[in-house]
Amino acid sequence: MPSYKRTGRAGGLYFFTVRLADHRSDLLVREVAQLRQVTRQTRDRMPFEIVDIVVLPAVIHTIWKLPVDDSDFSTRWRMLKSLFSRGLPAPEVREGVRLRPGEKGIWQRRFWEHVIRDADDLAAHRHMIHSAPVQAGLVNRMQDWPWSSVHRAIARGEVPSTSPIGDGYHPLPPGWRTTGTPYGDVARARPERRQA
Repeated sequence: MPSYKRTGRAGGLYFFTVRLADHRSDLLVREVAQLRQVTRQTRDRMPFEIVDIVVLPAVIHTIWKLPVDDSDFSTRWRMLKSLFSRGLPAPEVREGVRLRPGEKGIWQRRFWEHVIRDADDLAAHRHMIHSAPVQAGLVNRMQDWPWSSVHRAIARGEVPSTSPIGDGYHPLPPGWRTTGTPYGDVARARPERRQA
């Protein structure tokens, strides 16, 4: 069984990618009001600041700033995921997943986290968040996606309303996918094997 070591920095900035178990689902945008409510509840119980966020149909990318004396993001994510799941019925199809007691199989158990190192790293991850709906092929312009903090950044003048997204963030052609980290190297998708 793999061993996951989480690194914590009290008061640090963290980038997270959190995914649903069913990557084809649109649950997060269908239930965005529930997601907002449980995020507020989690922040009330264990404070943190959302620096940037985008909610895609089955993925959340976000940057959080934790309090100066705290580095416990795992408990916050566990609480948020649990509160969100409690208000929803269990998915009908949960292929290949062994559920633990109390689990519904809505979320992937693990999440991706990255400690933001410096201003350049922060800028790169903010751009990744703002560009994610375009990268996913959901919209042509990042400001067209309603569930993104890019609107707040545009209102503050941090991002031009006609901001280019750059070559690395255009939607992928059919048959292509990203590998590795949330926006890692682009690789040709393997053809599906047909069962005889």
